[in-house]
Amino acid sequence: MKPLKIINVVGARPNFMKMAPLIEAMNHYPDAIHPILVHTGQHYDEKMSQSFFVDLGMPRPDIDLGVGSGSHAEQTARIMVAFEKVCLDHQPDLVIVVGDVNSTMACTITAKKLGIRVAHVEAGLRSRDMLMPEEINRLCTDVLCDYLFTTDYIADRNLLAEGVDAQKIFFVGNVMIDTLMKHRQMASQLDLREKLGLTPQGYATLTLHRPANVDDRDALKGILEAVHEISQTMPVIFPIHPRTKKMVESFGLEGFFNTSDTVAGVWITEPLGYLEFLHLNMGARLVLTDSGGLQEETTVLGVPCITMRPNTERPITCEEGTNTLVGHHKEAILAAAQRILHGDTATGQIPEKWDGRAAERIVDVLLRVESGAN
Repeated sequence: MKPLKIINVVGARPNFMKMAPLIEAMNHYPDAIHPILVHTGQHYDEKMSQSFFVDLGMPRPDIDLGVGSGSHAEQTARIMVAFEKVCLDHQPDLVIVVGDVNSTMACTITAKKLGIRVAHVEAGLRSRDMLMPEEINRLCTDVLCDYLFTTDYIADRNLLAEGVDAQKIFFVGNVMIDTLMKHRQMASQLDLREKLGLTPQGYATLTLHRPANVDDRDALKGILEAVHEISQTMPVIFPIHPRTKKMVESFGLEGFFNTSDTVAGVWITEPLGYLEFLHLNMGARLVLTDSGGLQEETTVLGVPCITMRPNTERPITCEEGTNTLVGHHKEAILAAAQRILHGDTATGQIPEKWDGRAAERIVDVLLRVESGAN
């Protein structure tokens, strides 16, 4: 039987962390799977994307669509037009998409309209917030896909409640955690903390990029006020997202960041590579974020996480992990931080199947079910 031709799509920074273990697992079966890696170019900054190929040991993309930035409609349309040509040229048996970015939805729609089967890795996550573009992407993707690979029982329950055929759902665990476990030792050996003069448990890290938090001046100001107050107790390391940097400057909020030689304060850095940021988070006293993936990583690392959003598509991290959902109001952020700094933190546990083997399970499923589909 000829090898399965599988197009694997990445588009934005979190996608690379999810795709890396899948590519590695596929490469264990060179006679059975022919993987093709497509990078849509949705994230095109070196630190936001390209450096991840080096950090994660991923092969360079076979195809780079180079779509760049734009409105959601512009970006989605450019991806669909470019990806249709890829599918017509390569005639894949299957397309694999990961996560919830525009590339995920755009490539799913394109492939399905061409009659190509699609698998979604990280299916079934729901925030119930239709103001989030990612929620729209998740819903559109999951309703179309042939294989839905889930990270936890809550995702399974969401899909079943939406009427998805149970035979399409496969609970495999979390590929993001596969990547973390593979690189944890390597990250621990970096000397970035020493270079920055940081001591383990003596600092916090911050990520901030969601439009609801950074495009509204009042929301952004409240968050930065809270972070600034926390930073008087310990330094807060902030690898600033290009979008956030632009909005901070636009709103004239640069004054919240450290500009002196004092130890305390919010320390701005350029976006960090995967290993560098994992290294910092492993030693942090707490993590402040509006990201999705960091909620999962901190749960496995056992590091307290304050998620500055009103909802999360990863509630398992609150139910079983170390994550606390607080919204974006200054008082709530500070109250959560004070509890953590005074030792009132959830012990947490690692969710089922977050064991570093999710990618293996996915490839096992595909080899079994796709052999019958061809």
